[in-house]
Amino acid sequence: MKRYVGIDVAQEQCALCIVDDAGAIIFEGSCATDPDEIVRAIAAEVDDVEKIVHESGPLSIWLTRELIKRGAPVVCIDARAAHKVLSARMNKSDKSDAAGLAQLARTGWYGEVHVKSEASDQLRLVLSARERLIRIRMDIEGQARGLLKAYGIRLGPVNAGYSRQSFRDQLGVAIKGEPNLEMIFASLIAVHEAVCLEATAIDAKVQQLAKDTPLARRLTSIPGVGPIVSLSFIATIDDVTRFGKATDVGAYLGLTPRRYQSGETDWSGRISKRGDGAMRKLLYEAANILIQRVARFSPLKAWAMRLVARRGMKKAMVATARKLAVIMTRIWRDGTTFAWTKEELPA
Repeated sequence: MKRYVGIDVAQEQCALCIVDDAGAIIFEGSCATDPDEIVRAIAAEVDDVEKIVHESGPLSIWLTRELIKRGAPVVCIDARAAHKVLSARMNKSDKSDAAGLAQLARTGWYGEVHVKSEASDQLRLVLSARERLIRIRMDIEGQARGLLKAYGIRLGPVNAGYSRQSFRDQLGVAIKGEPNLEMIFASLIAVHEAVCLEATAIDAKVQQLAKDTPLARRLTSIPGVGPIVSLSFIATIDDVTRFGKATDVGAYLGLTPRRYQSGETDWSGRISKRGDGAMRKLLYEAANILIQRVARFSPLKAWAMRLVARRGMKKAMVATARKLAVIMTRIWRDGTTFAWTKEELPA
């Protein structure tokens, strides 16, 4: 007889439910959110299990990896899809959710979530740290500009320079001779300088990482795609072989239209916006650069410009972002670089 386990994971405690292949509950209980405790709790009730299922969440990546290391047949499933099934139950509790997950494990009616590799997570960590530092820098600058406008002081644009020194120079000149303003903005200037220095340092690391990664170098051969876009794409996709077709990447990143069909009704709406929003934004920016800033023509740009003329700029940029994702996937798979002319395209 096969056994299936559902785990409802919380910060401190996990709810466990074990069912047999007929759906009858064998065990219900709880244990600490620790891989060793979970394995011990299951082993104390049954000798062998067919499948262990838990939902995606903040601890799901760590928990899945640790259970796999211990030889457990664990599967992480999409929490949004599981919610639709679990919400059909009359009462909501950790116990009932674990029982519902166990039944999903038994029926196989779930969508498995790909748990990314540790290398991918480390790359995402570097990119996320860079993005956060830049966001903090922008927040400080925006707050300083807004506060000074109350005194009629309007700062000018920041010139390109090392660690945005010109912004601090402008700010220092604007508040000079005003003791109250100097006291208020002294801490903002110090924090801004520290953040800019760290952002510059981590940006240099990201640039060097892109140069040292052969795949990233091949992806940056695509017009509009730079080091940040290429590295983010590598970290987001992680394993390109999990897509049956290159065009599936567009749906994975939420760049394909929603569709509703029932009876005589059949319509397509806006893009689904599923998946990684940050990656989708980067692809949109890359499409904008390709259309408006890349001077050299290619079959890709010609296609995008025809789309702009036919459907407008916004729709063309979304379609071009999806096209870029597909091209990056094909280049990843084939080990090639971007073909700037039709003659360079593989036969």
